[in-house]
Amino acid sequence: MDAGGVAVRSVWWDGGTVRLLDQTLLPHQVQVRPCQAWEEVAEAIRHLRVRGAPAIGAAAAYALALAAWRGQARTPEALAEVAAALAAARPTAVNLRWALDRLLTRLRTAPADADPARVLLDEAEAVAREDLAGNARIAEFGAALIAPGERILTYCNTGSLATVGGGTAYGILRRAHAQGKGIRVLACETRPVLQGARLTAWELQRDGIPFALLTDNAAGWLMARGEVDRVLVGADRVARNGDVANKIGTYTLAVLARAHGIPFVVAAPRSTFDPRLPDGGAIPIEERPPEEVLTVAGRPIAPEGTPARNPAFDITPHHLVTALVTDAGVLRPPLGPAIDRLLGPAASPGAAPPPGAPETSAAPPGVAGAAAAVAPERAQTP
Repeated sequence: MDAGGVAVRSVWWDGGTVRLLDQTLLPHQVQVRPCQAWEEVAEAIRHLRVRGAPAIGAAAAYALALAAWRGQARTPEALAEVAAALAAARPTAVNLRWALDRLLTRLRTAPADADPARVLLDEAEAVAREDLAGNARIAEFGAALIAPGERILTYCNTGSLATVGGGTAYGILRRAHAQGKGIRVLACETRPVLQGARLTAWELQRDGIPFALLTDNAAGWLMARGEVDRVLVGADRVARNGDVANKIGTYTLAVLARAHGIPFVVAAPRSTFDPRLPDGGAIPIEERPPEEVLTVAGRPIAPEGTPARNPAFDITPHHLVTALVTDAGVLRPPLGPAIDRLLGPAASPGAAPPPGAPETSAAPPGVAGAAAAVAPERAQTP
């Protein structure tokens, strides 16, 4: 991890220790937090020291391997208990359970004499590698949608900090900037814990991408003034019909974008799709402590005794989504059938395309590749 250069990695394995970049200290401190027990990783996930659906999936995978490596759990039963405890740390992001289920499945199919720690660690490293590769594909597919000079509004943090590295929606911004498209980013601060102000602004500044930070409630006015060309966000879970769970406030932006005829684009890897859930109504919504609403940077902002609600996510209905950019291509409405093709028997969520296959071949029939034109996309938005 290079805090001053281009490369940022949120979580990694280091000789029996899981290391993660403590995001609660950013932007003022860059500090790597070592975790030598799986419980420490679970605590880091619960308290947002590591956050973002792909990042916490990889962190949980490393934590399960750590439990075996340190001898805290080595039998299938004990490891299943650890996995259940890790999965409970953040209930909305499906990548968490997806990664843990993947590791446990790999252990069940391993030879009887295999070392559980080695099997789990190898699979956790594969999860991390695939995330990095998938994010690079998302960046390419998504950047092909961006027209020169676009003003793009984004929300929360979807960059290297939210993934193992590279980012999802933010990776598209970085790639479009690298291609010389002259984009400008409008980053919402993202209450209550300000991931946009603390984390996305930090990444944008480091990457040299022109941007402005704005309050969440300024987005609609800027849209009305014609100062937003596209909304680009990430996802924590995508249901089978295309409904999207993401940071609270995303639904509001989707409604505003539709009202103003602005494309609303979601970027997520296949590991964020949950084929078990028919629609967003089945996605569990995490309620976080009210203290996050009642304080800013640890300082109270409301009278003592004020009650508060703090749902961490909301659901954006599929009909408000212009396109879903995945690591296998761009999905367009109707999203349900497109997702069915994406997650069919030939496509394993989260897996990389076949070795040696060109990137555009990863898109199944009905899923647009990286050459998708901007004009048809805009035509689909009333």
